[in-house]
Amino acid sequence: MSAPAFQINAVDGAARTGVLKTARGDIRTPAFMPVGTAATVKALTVDQVKSAGADIILGNTYHLMLRPGAERVKRLGGLHNFMRWDRPILTDSGGFQVMSLAKIAKVKEEGVTFQSHIDGSKHKLTPERSIEIQADLLGSDIVMQLDECVSWPAEEGRARQAMELSARWGQRSKDAFGTRPAQALFGIQQGSTFKHLRQESADRLIETGFDGYAIGGLAVGEGHEAMCEVLDYALAMLPADRPRYLMGVGKPIDLVEAVARGVDMFDCVLPTRSGRHGQAWTWAGSVNLKNARFAEDDSPLDPSSACPASSGYSKAYLHHLTKAEEILGQVLLSWHNIAFYQDLTAAMRAAIAEGRFDAWRKAFHAGLEKAEA
Repeated sequence: MSAPAFQINAVDGAARTGVLKTARGDIRTPAFMPVGTAATVKALTVDQVKSAGADIILGNTYHLMLRPGAERVKRLGGLHNFMRWDRPILTDSGGFQVMSLAKIAKVKEEGVTFQSHIDGSKHKLTPERSIEIQADLLGSDIVMQLDECVSWPAEEGRARQAMELSARWGQRSKDAFGTRPAQALFGIQQGSTFKHLRQESADRLIETGFDGYAIGGLAVGEGHEAMCEVLDYALAMLPADRPRYLMGVGKPIDLVEAVARGVDMFDCVLPTRSGRHGQAWTWAGSVNLKNARFAEDDSPLDPSSACPASSGYSKAYLHHLTKAEEILGQVLLSWHNIAFYQDLTAAMRAAIAEGRFDAWRKAFHAGLEKAEA
């Protein structure tokens, strides 16, 4: 099996479209990765996720190491076989979840010790152990270095501390990863909203050398405008010939503005989380199906969509399912949202390839503004 390779096919301004080629299939970029945290994209079968247009999904080291256990997944044939997904998988290193979910987490140079949020059991996660879980036990196609992420706002000293630790952990992750012909390793840029820290982080990551580069430490409370301000300079610090992955983002407008600045890959729980709570994402913005105004609305969410959940059911029916707290409502809205995000990235890929991304971007914003008026 050959090593993943990134090919840029067209550039329009800072936006670009291409293909990340892996042993398990091509990932068309810009790409949105549905989040399959615990070996499932919540409420959906893998066939539904595929039919929505996803080339790749995300799994998570922290959750899978706790339940059912990474060694067990390995014994059952690896994550792809375990969940019946035969396309590429990117795994998050688990560091963010340790910080946000663990009952007690202590960060030291060696790694992180923490108590499970599930049963209080004690665990240790080091850069080496994270690589072992992702690459060897789960068998992911794209492996992420272990890093430390700080929430916003962060004092400069704290942001520097986390950035420097992440850089050292990045080198240890690279050493542990070694040479794996069919898998890729991504480094993670940190530095909060401090430009000079972002530059230093990028320089150290490039010196280590990775197959792709993620922008971490955003979508942690700073808001859309501040995120865009960081992306205005942070992306140019990273190698142009490698994929750039903005972690944990976000709303459709976040994706559009990040692509305009040169981002290639995204993941976020928002589409499925919104779907489970009665919210649909559309070209006119978000729609709350709990609203009484949809009780007799016989129109579908998107008649032009190829997704059955988007075009085959009325808003009135989705409103009824949501109000009645029927599971099918959660399934259909999650399916619709995942399909919308795939349609969104497909539209951006086409616009970039045809040299009309700026006009498409303006039309996208105009559609949102019209809906809000």
